[in-house]
Amino acid sequence: MCATSHPLAAQVAVSILQDGGNAMDAAIAGAVLLGLCEPQMTGLGGDCFVLWGRPGEAIKGYNGSGRAPAALDAADLRARGLKTVPLQEVEAVTIPGAVEAFCSLAETEGKLGIDRLLAPAIRYFDEGVPVASRVAFDWPIAASALKGHGKTHFLNNGQPYREGEIFKSAGQAEALRHVARSGRAGFYEGPVAEDMVAALRAAGGVHTLDDFANHRGNDTTPISGQYKDHEIVEHPPNGQGATGILMANILSRFDIAGMDPWGAERAHIEAEAAKLAYDARDRIIADPDHTARVQFMLSEDLANGLAALIDPTRAMTHVSRLTEAVHKETIYITVIDRDRMAVSLIYSTFHGFGAGLASETFGIGFQNRGAGFTLAEGHPNELKGGKRPMHTIIPGVLRNAGGMVMPFGVMGGAYQPNGHARLVSNLLDFDMDIQAAIDAPRAFAAGGKMQVERGYDDSVRAKLADMGHEVEIPETAIGGAQAIVARPDGLLIGGSDPRKDGCALGY
Repeated sequence: MCATSHPLAAQVAVSILQDGGNAMDAAIAGAVLLGLCEPQMTGLGGDCFVLWGRPGEAIKGYNGSGRAPAALDAADLRARGLKTVPLQEVEAVTIPGAVEAFCSLAETEGKLGIDRLLAPAIRYFDEGVPVASRVAFDWPIAASALKGHGKTHFLNNGQPYREGEIFKSAGQAEALRHVARSGRAGFYEGPVAEDMVAALRAAGGVHTLDDFANHRGNDTTPISGQYKDHEIVEHPPNGQGATGILMANILSRFDIAGMDPWGAERAHIEAEAAKLAYDARDRIIADPDHTARVQFMLSEDLANGLAALIDPTRAMTHVSRLTEAVHKETIYITVIDRDRMAVSLIYSTFHGFGAGLASETFGIGFQNRGAGFTLAEGHPNELKGGKRPMHTIIPGVLRNAGGMVMPFGVMGGAYQPNGHARLVSNLLDFDMDIQAAIDAPRAFAAGGKMQVERGYDDSVRAKLADMGHEVEIPETAIGGAQAIVARPDGLLIGGSDPRKDGCALGY
């Protein structure tokens, strides 16, 4: 089974399984195609994080995120009078890490080889796909970031693509052919890398061919925390998975199961827990080579101390924040194969169309993950050349004493840790099935606002406002989610978020 945010990617993943590929093969093939199906969300110029496991084995991780170019330094940006890394400028472009991750994992964990896995995407990048409804909704909003070659490659005669129009990218298809022939070297060296570096240098960047040639991802050891009788497994920093674990730890100090699942009390406690967990994130999460306090985020002492700060009747208004840019453009794909190998993969260019820049010849759109750095001197997440920024994207796995129960992901930038805690709570506190747990209305406290989806009753919004929250109904849905539940009897149950265009598809 595969669950992801576009039906064509799910279909391709399942076809890979049917052709003898395993879950890693299928996840890679589907993920690469999502860069065409949802180009505002992700693409070859982005990053990824992956969790996977086989029955009876430990869950493994891979960090497919890129680093800042070696010559970039926060001191230089501070000297220019900047307080934050510019969101849609070349300074925010880190080296893309996803392609290297796909090549590495195809070799070490897959069965079919990267050339076979890229074949469906190459076909569709050449021939094009019709723009789906959610993508069409996002396109004009995200397109405001496009500039230069970004406009050339991601606009249709200067206009955002509309629903049903065919989007194709022959340049990216050719880039994928280079990768199919030469592996990671086809992207990080040679014509494709030269095209990317030329575009970045022309935009004022300090990126070099060596920055690309030297990029490598790495294996990681997942982190975890307990919620009731289950364990939430997350990717370690520089991703923000520890934030989701901390938030679940805080919530476990309250009788969430005794609350109305769609009432003001639960939404309020969750919002306060998010404020506190995210503040801890902003102080601690960074490149793992530059922070050693992750275990503190997972500690019972921290959860106890933060939970004690929550007033069940009143919203906090002065939670100190050091946060930099966080946003919502991400795709997620999960696959379980016939041998019950499970993959949880998340892949993103950060903001809509990333930095808005693209390479001239191959049309590689660049992420703006460098906006996740802080310019605060001495902070563990301070921008430095060769360093990875704090990332919002996090794949998840839920397991119990019997083994892996559910690979899952919740898109939505900053919302993701909150979304992980909310989804797990829906399942374990309220005994919802996976589709109901995904469909359920969401609320999120961010940027001083309390976003409460339309699925909540107006009386709940009024009560939250009385508690001191500045309540608003978000214009777009809060995030998206996909998951596959693996039952002990062998049955797979997939769920896919109606907030996206995707589906769960199995055979």
